[in-house]
Amino acid sequence: MKKISTLLLSALLLLFVSLEAQTTKKGWEYCSHRKSLLSSAALDQILSPNTFKHKFDVLNYSMNVDVFNCFSGSYPKNFSGDVTMTFRIDTALNSIKLNAVNTSLTIDSVSLSGSSFTHFNDTLVINLDRIYNPDEVASVKIYYKHKNVSDNAFYTGGGFVFTDCEPQGARKWWPCYDQPSDKATFEIRARVPLTAKMASNGRLQDSTVVGSAITYHWISRDPVATYLVIITAKTNYNLDIVYWTNPNQPLIDPTPMRFYYNSGETPQAMEQVIGPMTTYYSEKFGDHPFEKNGFATLNNQFAWGGMENQTLTSLCPGCWQESLLAHEFAHQWFGDMVTCGSWADIFLNEGFATFAEAIWLEKDGGFTAYKNEIDYDASSYLGGNPGWPIVNPSWAFTPPNVNQLFNFAITYAKGACVLHQLRYVMGDSLFFLGLRNYATDTTNIRYKNAVIVDFQTHMEQTYGQSLEWYFNEWLMTPDHPVYQNSYNITNMGSSNWRVRFFAKQTQTSTGFFTMPIEIRVKFVNGTDTTIRVMNDVNNQLFQFMFTMQPTNVYFDSRVMIVLKNSSTTVGIQDPEYMPQEFVLGQNIPNPASGITTISYDLAKKSDVNISLFDVTGKLIQVICEETKMPGSYDTSLNTSSLNAGMYYYTLTAGDFRATKKMMISK
Repeated sequence: MKKISTLLLSALLLLFVSLEAQTTKKGWEYCSHRKSLLSSAALDQILSPNTFKHKFDVLNYSMNVDVFNCFSGSYPKNFSGDVTMTFRIDTALNSIKLNAVNTSLTIDSVSLSGSSFTHFNDTLVINLDRIYNPDEVASVKIYYKHKNVSDNAFYTGGGFVFTDCEPQGARKWWPCYDQPSDKATFEIRARVPLTAKMASNGRLQDSTVVGSAITYHWISRDPVATYLVIITAKTNYNLDIVYWTNPNQPLIDPTPMRFYYNSGETPQAMEQVIGPMTTYYSEKFGDHPFEKNGFATLNNQFAWGGMENQTLTSLCPGCWQESLLAHEFAHQWFGDMVTCGSWADIFLNEGFATFAEAIWLEKDGGFTAYKNEIDYDASSYLGGNPGWPIVNPSWAFTPPNVNQLFNFAITYAKGACVLHQLRYVMGDSLFFLGLRNYATDTTNIRYKNAVIVDFQTHMEQTYGQSLEWYFNEWLMTPDHPVYQNSYNITNMGSSNWRVRFFAKQTQTSTGFFTMPIEIRVKFVNGTDTTIRVMNDVNNQLFQFMFTMQPTNVYFDSRVMIVLKNSSTTVGIQDPEYMPQEFVLGQNIPNPASGITTISYDLAKKSDVNISLFDVTGKLIQVICEETKMPGSYDTSLNTSSLNAGMYYYTLTAGDFRATKKMMISK
């Protein structure tokens, strides 16, 4: 991937400012643009993650950094630090491998008696003092320096020192096991000038003033992924703190929400929004997960939106927009509390946060406001679809460039629409129950990692049936269905009308999409009815009987399947309908009192026999006996001469045989 030059980056920043004055961006647009444009300049410096099996589990990082001098003069980027990593052994080992980018970090020493280390090719190998066995716990302390280099992870300038790490930037400013699958508790002591405020993950434990310096001590009691670890510090930072009280636990201490902002900015409207938003998300996704939360606007070095660092979201300067807040704050549940197990599972972060933007609008604006947002997402996907699936399993080992990983059409817009369509498939009550069950699973999910199959399992358990077909077609395969449907309306006599609807998909770039579809039939008196059927094979014919004259037939009139292109025309061309199986339909009307129609499908050329029997099994009449080509057929039976009662009719076509009941009334 080509790097963005300084001149080009400046032009992009100016373009962003110009566009921002004219339009209001969605939260996911801010998020996607920041990650896919600004960060792309550095990704090609990062090696693919190690592919060996992880043999240890990091329990805690305890870090000390002295960034006092980074605020001086020309804002140099060099600083000294140390980190103590405590870890549990999963497989017997005598060495560990950590990520530490050579161009950014110098490793000075490792404090563990009898140990040694090598630092090569962005990997820090620490040879331990002995062989450690499973379940043993060990610690190493690493002394290191950050070089005076720009690496798009550690930033200084304009009164600021801050970090920004997704997806693999943590390894540039501290040695760590830099994979989202290994979350650990975290604490940091950072020395800054007395004029600066410094914020990080978790709670502020204490601060100590010595001369012209102040050391802030932050502790995250909850496990955090390395890419979500944050330093944000600025001289003369403004800070407002508001408090949220959990309405279900009013006696528990309220949660502080910290708002760090630049001079001239006005976050007060968002300070009023955060309380209702926290309550609403807690109702939908489970209680707010952390002991504090917060937001901090940065400078133009961070120009593209937001980054959901755990309990301290970074925002671009002046970006106190409600949609951005809704997106990034939802990440505290989906991305931070529950973190994607690998970068192949990024849908669990960005798709969910983008969907939450629409859910937030639904709170006050109702389903119409929600649906308008989803339709916008669908339009963004359909207009920008690059043609790859949401999930690529190889990303778990080798993440793609950020323009692909954080592609707005796929990762954000399509991801949100996939959740919307799952809501349509399952129904509101089961969908939101399953989503909450997933997020509140304290045994396997909450404060841990998840992969997509974990989410699928929770939704299936709630739904009561398999959803593998849905996850396979919408997440694992690219593109979307293209429907070219048709229908006809037939007067069957005796005030009976038949509607036949032919569901056909014509896309060639991907496979068939099984989906429940809604068919709305409008009648001559102005009323209508909507019928929901499962479209589970291509070229599928549905047949409905009514006692009132239909005038029009509409496919997906509520546009609940938003990821599609479609057209519906009058007039079914029967030769193009090629059934995939043999089917015997129910006679219409039933009970019958005159002419009744029996429909059937043939998957291949067959010798057909349709016969009528009474309840004793006596043959009453051969209704049809002839050779037929594959297709869909109707045959009629005049029941006027038959006695009232129950009968059976049987279709025999080659090896296929099926029987149905028929009621005759007088």
